[in-house]
Amino acid sequence: MKNTNAVQAFLALGQESRLNIFRLIVQRGDEGLTPSQIIEKLGIPNATLSFHLKELVQADLLLVERQSRNLIYRPNAKLVQDLSEFLLDNCCGGQACVPVKVSKKAKSI
Repeated sequence: MKNTNAVQAFLALGQESRLNIFRLIVQRGDEGLTPSQIIEKLGIPNATLSFHLKELVQADLLLVERQSRNLIYRPNAKLVQDLSEFLLDNCCGGQACVPVKVSKKAKSI
C-alpha cells in the first residue's frame, strides 16, 4: 500500500461522524446498511450522511451497490486488511508486540 492511499483513508476516518458511520457499517459486514438504516441508528441528517458516505466511498473504505431502489454500503474488507498490514508492517522490529510478563520474585525479609 502506498502512503498516499493510507493517508487518504485516515483523513476520511479523521472526522467523528465518518468514523462512526464506518464503524457501524463494518459491524454489519457483508450484509451492509442502507442510508435509512444508518440514519435510524446514528440520527445523522440525510444530506450530512450523503456527504460523509461520499467521502468514505472516495477513500475506497466503503463499497456501494444498488439493489432496486436501495443503496447498500459495505466495508471494503480488502482495504481495511491492507491498512492494518500497512500499520503493523515491521511492527516491534519483527519481535512479538505483546509485552513479556516479568515474574516477581518473593522478597525475603
